[in-house]
Amino acid sequence: MQEKKEEDLQQALNKVLEVGIDEVGRGAIFGPVFAAAVVLTEKNKLILKKFGVTDSKKLTPKKRKLLLPKILLLSSEYGIGQSSAREIDKLGIRVATELSMIRALKKLKEKPSELVIDGPLLLRPWDGIQKNIISGDSKFISIASASIVAKVSRDNLMERLEKKYSGYLIFKNKGYGTREHLSSIKKNGITKLHRKSFLKKSNLI
Repeated sequence: MQEKKEEDLQQALNKVLEVGIDEVGRGAIFGPVFAAAVVLTEKNKLILKKFGVTDSKKLTPKKRKLLLPKILLLSSEYGIGQSSAREIDKLGIRVATELSMIRALKKLKEKPSELVIDGPLLLRPWDGIQKNIISGDSKFISIASASIVAKVSRDNLMERLEKKYSGYLIFKNKGYGTREHLSSIKKNGITKLHRKSFLKKSNLI
């Protein structure tokens, strides 16, 4: 009888799915904003926690890269979406971020019954149940996993773009507006992947 109960509990743990979503690159001045959605069972959340999955900002780039294959292996499903610098300039960063999240969610085979989203902002185009969690990447393993997937995916893209857009130290600043990045724009001009709407605010164009 006890074995049966444990078996039922294990099955229940494998069925309960948590769908976390997070974005990265919202505050950058170059390149797209990325979002990832990660679907996890209760059991695999516990395993990932033991591996050290937490808010991607608290992890070193090396640790994030080591955790990525584990997250992808243990997730029931995952999706990655992005919205381009051009879309950000045209639609504004909030709408573009929502677009990247919806694109990530559309990669999932089944529509989640409930989402947990990092941050205070509602995902307005989503018509399902959603919970907004402030500092969610520190509280929910699915959101932390999504933040790692989004961060590593975006960083990998930035490293590849360095070859095409050398002179802006993209591999180092990952598209964020560091002092070096801003001075290299003054020297070399803006590229088509720079967010013109952001640079206008900084009076760089």
